[in-house]
Amino acid sequence: MKYLYTLTMLCMVSMSFAQQDFTISVIDAETNAPVPNIDIKLTNQARGISLTQQTNAQGKTIFRSIPTLNGYQVFFEGNSDFGPNFSEKIDVRSNQNPNVQLQLNKSIGNSQDLEEVLITNVSSAKINRRDAEVAFELTAEEIQEIPVEGRDITRVLYRLPNVTQATGFFPEAANVSVNGGNSLFTSYLIDGMDNNENFLGGQRFAIPSGFVKDITVFSSNYSAEQGLTSNGIIDVTTKSGTNETTGEVFFVTRPGPSIDGTSQFAQRDLSGNQVKDGFARYQAGVGIGGALVQDKTFYYFNFEHTTDVKDNLLNVPQLGVSETVQGTNYFEYFSAKIDQIWSSNFRSSLRANVGFVGIERQGGGLDGGVQFQTAGNNQERNSINIALKNSYNLGVLSAETNLQYSRFRWNYAAANNPDNPQVVVLSPADETLAILGHPGYIFDALENTVQFQQKFKYYVKNHTIKAGLNFISSDHTLFGGGNPNGNYTVRLNQNQLDNLRTSGLSANFGINDIPNDVEVTNYNVELRPKSFGKTHNNTSIYVEDLWSATERLNLTLGLRYDYDNLSKGGSDDGDTNNIAPRFNFNYELNNKSVIRGGYGLAYEKINYAIYSDALQQNTTSADYKAQIQAFIDQGILPADTNIDAVTFAGNISANLGSVPYLQGPSAESLQDQREGAFSNERRILNPNGYDNPYSHQFSIGYQLQVEDDKLFFVDMYHNRGENLQRLRNLNAAAQFPIGDDFSPDDVRTPAEADATRPIPIVNGAGIINGQAVSGVARNVVVSETEGKSRYFAASFNYQKTRGTDDYAYRLNYTLSSLKNDTEDINFRPQDGNNYGSEYGPSINDRRHNINGIFNYYPFQGTTVTIASLLQSGQPINRIPDVAIFGTTDLNGDGSAFGDAYQGNSDRSPGEDRNSDRLPWSFNFDLGIQHQFTLTEGTRLEIRADVFNVFNVENLSGYSNNATQSNQIQPGPASSGVFIQRNAGPPRQFQFGARYLF
Repeated sequence: MKYLYTLTMLCMVSMSFAQQDFTISVIDAETNAPVPNIDIKLTNQARGISLTQQTNAQGKTIFRSIPTLNGYQVFFEGNSDFGPNFSEKIDVRSNQNPNVQLQLNKSIGNSQDLEEVLITNVSSAKINRRDAEVAFELTAEEIQEIPVEGRDITRVLYRLPNVTQATGFFPEAANVSVNGGNSLFTSYLIDGMDNNENFLGGQRFAIPSGFVKDITVFSSNYSAEQGLTSNGIIDVTTKSGTNETTGEVFFVTRPGPSIDGTSQFAQRDLSGNQVKDGFARYQAGVGIGGALVQDKTFYYFNFEHTTDVKDNLLNVPQLGVSETVQGTNYFEYFSAKIDQIWSSNFRSSLRANVGFVGIERQGGGLDGGVQFQTAGNNQERNSINIALKNSYNLGVLSAETNLQYSRFRWNYAAANNPDNPQVVVLSPADETLAILGHPGYIFDALENTVQFQQKFKYYVKNHTIKAGLNFISSDHTLFGGGNPNGNYTVRLNQNQLDNLRTSGLSANFGINDIPNDVEVTNYNVELRPKSFGKTHNNTSIYVEDLWSATERLNLTLGLRYDYDNLSKGGSDDGDTNNIAPRFNFNYELNNKSVIRGGYGLAYEKINYAIYSDALQQNTTSADYKAQIQAFIDQGILPADTNIDAVTFAGNISANLGSVPYLQGPSAESLQDQREGAFSNERRILNPNGYDNPYSHQFSIGYQLQVEDDKLFFVDMYHNRGENLQRLRNLNAAAQFPIGDDFSPDDVRTPAEADATRPIPIVNGAGIINGQAVSGVARNVVVSETEGKSRYFAASFNYQKTRGTDDYAYRLNYTLSSLKNDTEDINFRPQDGNNYGSEYGPSINDRRHNINGIFNYYPFQGTTVTIASLLQSGQPINRIPDVAIFGTTDLNGDGSAFGDAYQGNSDRSPGEDRNSDRLPWSFNFDLGIQHQFTLTEGTRLEIRADVFNVFNVENLSGYSNNATQSNQIQPGPASSGVFIQRNAGPPRQFQFGARYLF
């Protein structure tokens, strides 16, 4: 409610739109000298825009605060000295300030009217004459031509330099890695405003391609206006209406395995979750834009719906059950935008995005499973963005005031039977036969966010000075932990099993079908079924001066400051010294080439998940506080640590043995269990607080306008990441180095490891001052910001737009290297807290990345697109071979579980982290479309896409979850052992039809 009140009040005092500058440089084509004091006209026919300004002494003029539209043109109508000239059509995106050069020829008395001149095609292959930002973009037209699965824009981003498919740490993790970094730390924007799921990371609203005008990736050396990440920034500019009513109605289907290439390995749906048999996708949607009032009020509306159909196998021979369980996913995205031109100096825009996503876990499994439909659940990811924007000019000052309200609910397991306990059914031989009732846990996160931006630009002589404030406040609450209804583990006797097998069970087998006298072997229940959280505030201010030092040299000097209130952690003070300078230059060598470069310092926000984990996995029991005090006494924690500030009454479950079936005691009656509950792992807030991660970004580049439709450029850059987030175990077992000659006899047992901890663990209790204390944790973990990364890259690019030819292409080769000593917020070292041995190639490191897109237009209305992606292999982490050592936990610290990339597994003796490589990945996609003209202004488009045309089995280079990838292998590289756990998609087909008007 308080956010709605704040939104209402701010809406009453502020409005906003977009603040882009359009700089025109006019030169004499013969002498290359600037041409001052002539009138230049900027027009946009679609919006009825016509503006005229005069060039200054440098031959430049700046059209301030223009809308982000396609189809601008620059005109010079001629005078006694120079003949008329015009530019091609130019598109303007969010956060772009184009700089266009117009060359004038001496007047020879030509009276040709510019209205009679043929307007050339839109071209994006133009050098950047303004600044040194390393950015790459795709327009809506290019996105529509590239083969892309499910109209998902993240899957076209792989076609841009420095962008690769990411290995994540959970199925729904963002699938885009910029500069090889963790995909969760990439910043997503819509029209320059926040679109991040601020609990963990990734897109809040997964904007579909039908609402995209263009999309830009900023990978390095961006403006001081951009921040809150030391990684890349992805900004989507949305479509707007024009005076002409246009739109589309579409249908897309992916029939699935019935016609696709075959693979024994599961694939992934658009959410990142695995699917296999029976999978099919159906999509439909509509988009329409136009004018409510000509030249004044414009609208654009888009709605897209996707349904995935998928089959699981429920197979329990002991219960006589074997059947296919069908499930569905749904993705619904609604977007609308209203643009209002109040006057030539005042414009407004209101945008709304609403998303509903449901990912069904219907029971069964890809190849057979024991979860029955009664324990089925859905993952829900629902989002709202409402953005109000205005721009206005006040003399030499232009300004922009932006306001956005956002809401994101992530219910990871919305149970079909939310009031049921979970029941795990065992056979007399302790085999798991069934999972019934409830998923067994709760994770229901809610985020309400308000963002306020205020921007100013001041124009004086050769300077464009901009300054601004950005404030983002996210109110987080999480209802999490174990099942408040209780979880039962029961064991059937042979008679009970026989009776159930002959009773005709089906997928609807439920908790009430279990005999009341069944043996209960364990019962646990969540003791704190409540929601809790914190408000996360990020405040940023910046100032930047674009100084046109000469007609050839532009210098950009910027300064930014960020403050993140989560940086306080468990201390009294936050990180207050986040001052970030930015500098770059752009020097025009001649009319066809520039050299550019610069340096920038970029700070990143604290990931809210580390704060939430420190609350949820925490406790205020007296025993746990005594353990924290013991760490203080031993000097492991600072002497001034405030125990009350670093601890919190988080989630914890009570565990009991045998209780009557479905009659276990309530959480209220078991509160005394909190005090003495032993935990394998708990967390605290860092008493030192958290330093915001940051990166030093260096770049140098060269651009050459080979011809009007051809552009070559190369960029080299180096990013140095510092203060990266990772984990430290305060009660870590003593280090246990694993040398090359390590043998099975050298394995340390868990008991031996426990005895070496600062607080030794003996028989499920901690030894503090010689006394056994039960309510402690084997591992006490704290997040710290001490990690580092080093990224080097060189990107070579050659682009040709269509122009007057029947083909166009993009070619890119990126050579890069990324090394770090932490991959993620939950990364920990294999041995104690020894991060010195962790520095190595990143999980997403790729040395060679080759992208190619070729478009051929053989006939009017026909487009054939070939998109290739060749990548060298991702790293392999070599872990101990269980067949040799009997375990992967060679040092006995109990951390050899789950994802090897979180540091939870030891490495094979003699191997460094990520010391091996998967083979190269080769992928070629084909798209063919043809548009039939139906009537004047209407067309029908038929399209077919083929992904992985040559049906190559790729073991690397595709979007996947680290726990299920081929990047974890047993034994040393010299062993030659390779266990194939997955593969990239085989050949797949997608068909679509669009009605365009």
